[in-house]
Amino acid sequence: MRVVVVGAGGVGGMLGALLARAGKDVTFIARRANLRALRAGGLTLKTLDEGDLRLEVRAADDPSEVGPVDLVLFCVKTYDVEVAARQASPLVGPRTLILPPQNGVEAADQIAAVLGKDHVLGCAAVAGGTLVAPGVIAQKVRRMHVKFGELTGGASRRVEDLRDFLRDGFLRGGIETEVIPDIQREIWEKLVLTCVTLGLVSLTRLPVSGLYSRPRTAALVRGVMEEAAAVARVKGVALPKTRAEELFEWLRNLAEANPAARGSMYFDLVEGRRLELDAINGAVSRMGREFGVPTPLNDMVYAALEPYVDGASAPSG
Repeated sequence: MRVVVVGAGGVGGMLGALLARAGKDVTFIARRANLRALRAGGLTLKTLDEGDLRLEVRAADDPSEVGPVDLVLFCVKTYDVEVAARQASPLVGPRTLILPPQNGVEAADQIAAVLGKDHVLGCAAVAGGTLVAPGVIAQKVRRMHVKFGELTGGASRRVEDLRDFLRDGFLRGGIETEVIPDIQREIWEKLVLTCVTLGLVSLTRLPVSGLYSRPRTAALVRGVMEEAAAVARVKGVALPKTRAEELFEWLRNLAEANPAARGSMYFDLVEGRRLELDAINGAVSRMGREFGVPTPLNDMVYAALEPYVDGASAPSG
């Protein structure tokens, strides 16, 4: 199976590196300094348990140089999805599968609108990788997973075959691979979590563990998550009313095991890069207004971070 990783950042770099280490046929589509680094020195994966792994990899900046492949790991930032989908069209043949482990809940539909819905699967991934320098990916957490399935639900042979292929590559890297019949629920549950791990972490500059260290801040975590879950339910997602509380406790346990962990948007913020805010807390606020669901806490997170959304420092006055 030929694989192309579109977007060799933290998530794409880690997933692609693990597949390449397992001997899979992987090509990275990258740009600028990252492309130069991959071509000149390969990809370095800084793991928590095995130290630094340096891998020779193939990298290109033009998808037409690669041609149709079997699998596209579509890993660009949410604000680049539509442009990247158009550029990726040379990679898509009649049987190409596209797996988008993006943040937010809208990427799969955006990609499908450009490249065709029959190619696109739903995916909810926590890969725990951060691009710390061109060509260098740092693993941030030990508990990682990639969950995916048909966008319309149910099971299929193609997702089961893909699970077996990915599991062979990811297992050694500590990533669990699972087919989910109701992938929409998983995608929305990830949004409930990332409203905290990306949005609230960026706002407070605290690691996730720090958000649980004081009762009032922990209550803020719970409230942000409950709002996102309420929006999911009004959108028709089968999310029980108890699920936000269960995810609140799950995240607390994850934070205790990884006390220094921060989401990728925090690192984008401190490095002055663009933020995925519109796809996270911004999406909850936007959909809440559309469906009449109050989301004052997510509105607050969005409003406080909006001055940084384009990557520049906040205006001083």
